[in-house]
Amino acid sequence: MSRTIFYAFVPMLVLFVITSSACVFSYLIALSFNDPTILRKLMIRLSQIMLLLSIFPISKWLGLNKVMLGYAPFNTMLKQFGRGFGLSVLILLPAFITLNFLGIHSIDMTKAWTFGWVAKKVGVAFGLAVLIGIVEESVFRGLLLTSLRKYLSAFLAVLLSSIYYAGLHFLDSKSPVSDETLSLNGSFQLLGEAYHNVFAMQEPTAFLALCAVGLFLGVLRLHGEMNLALCIGYHAGWVTLIRMSKSTMSVDLNTPYSFLVSHYDGVIGVLVAGWLLFVLASYWLFSKIIKL
Repeated sequence: MSRTIFYAFVPMLVLFVITSSACVFSYLIALSFNDPTILRKLMIRLSQIMLLLSIFPISKWLGLNKVMLGYAPFNTMLKQFGRGFGLSVLILLPAFITLNFLGIHSIDMTKAWTFGWVAKKVGVAFGLAVLIGIVEESVFRGLLLTSLRKYLSAFLAVLLSSIYYAGLHFLDSKSPVSDETLSLNGSFQLLGEAYHNVFAMQEPTAFLALCAVGLFLGVLRLHGEMNLALCIGYHAGWVTLIRMSKSTMSVDLNTPYSFLVSHYDGVIGVLVAGWLLFVLASYWLFSKIIKL
């Protein structure tokens, strides 16, 4: 039990070191530009960059190579990405259809519905989704899951990586920064607020849905070798759909069924969590039957 607890908290220690370093660097940059308004975004972006870069020294320290992390040859990764992207759209589409059927989502007719406008939205959503998918999957289903799996059971490794994945989406602060509050101490206060927002669990249904996403992708990642790009494809497909929904749909949180979504983005929530867990359970059962 003590061994499990130790390895469960090691990623938290690494995360704290990275975010604290990002906090210091962000303060120095904001101070040099004499612009306190950029401090919060700098802390977020630098933390993300440092998390991604941490893959290299940590992998070397743990003796992990790119094959262990799930990276395949480039052409294979492209095929995996395409397959994952397509399947992700098919999997999540029923949830979006249900949200529209229940009146939670409806087409926003105030938008400029032209071909150029839609093409631009799709292009931006897809580009950002691919970037997010590469970064987050490399960190969570690449480095973190592989590292945890080296010391823990597959179940615990997938569960813990999913909890970390969900929690990091809430690692943010909302307090404004002014010239009077711009200081190193103030920067760490922002960081403390960010961690408080993670543990405060203000959006429990969104956290549950993100955990379900993490579980789905974690099981998918461990089901084969060198298939990280498949997870990236799934991730990118879901992010593209969610971003397009936010751009083209209006959300009514006053319907009797609004409990199915969260305030986090108006999409993820109880419905998405339940649907993904159902798909995951069906996939697991089907794989067992095939083996029989």
